[in-house]
Amino acid sequence: MQKIKLKLFDSHCHLDDRAYDNDIDDVVHRMHAAGVASAMIVGTTLQRSIKAVSLAESFSELYASVGIHPHAAKSCSEETLEDLRNLAQKFRVHAWGEIGLDFNRMFSTKKDQEKWLVRQLDVADEMDLPVIFHERDSNGRLIEILKTHFNKGRNGVIHCFSGDRNELEQYLDMGLYIGITGIVTIKGRGADLRKLVHFIPVDRILVETDAPYLIPAPEKNDIRRNEPAFVRSVLLKLAEIKKEDPAHLADKIWNNTCCLYNVRF
Repeated sequence: MQKIKLKLFDSHCHLDDRAYDNDIDDVVHRMHAAGVASAMIVGTTLQRSIKAVSLAESFSELYASVGIHPHAAKSCSEETLEDLRNLAQKFRVHAWGEIGLDFNRMFSTKKDQEKWLVRQLDVADEMDLPVIFHERDSNGRLIEILKTHFNKGRNGVIHCFSGDRNELEQYLDMGLYIGITGIVTIKGRGADLRKLVHFIPVDRILVETDAPYLIPAPEKNDIRRNEPAFVRSVLLKLAEIKKEDPAHLADKIWNNTCCLYNVRF
């Protein structure tokens, strides 16, 4: 059977991870072979943001974001934000993040996470950059902060959405995009997400790998590292769930991603 031709954008990956240090050229080649024409490398610390930008400057199909992940909030400072602000002026930087709240692992205190989330929202606003949000077990606190500090009309995405319908509707009301990962392909873990996908308008969905994490089901038994090529499996599962033609859905999501990140080809 002929393989369906798709044009895809992995809206969130971490190719700056050491897991790709020895074969990044091959990873990018496999992207192209799978129809993944572009990918966003998402910064999580100052050093990893620097590496993300360097990679984006080395490959024309890659873009970068800069930011401090909530896990690293305890090490953030005004000096760090100034360094990131300067880095964000690079041509290949098209977003700020990932930033947000993670009350699951608590690598940084709630106080530090909330302080530096708000400050980074201020800086992203100054830089006129869309924001990539991380949320885990914040029990509505991220929504509270966004309602106060995220200017309506600004662009952003809830990366790796894992909330309930009430949270989904509030994010959509804020005009945010919803990032769907390979979790949607996992039989047990993805059951709730597959139900919620029906309530996400097609013009608000993005697909992502979060590589090297969250390998989709079709590849999970054969490989231990996710990569942008596998975002194809996420798109195909979404098309199945929403009963959409895969190529048509891929085009819609490509346009969503380019709109969010202000990318023009």
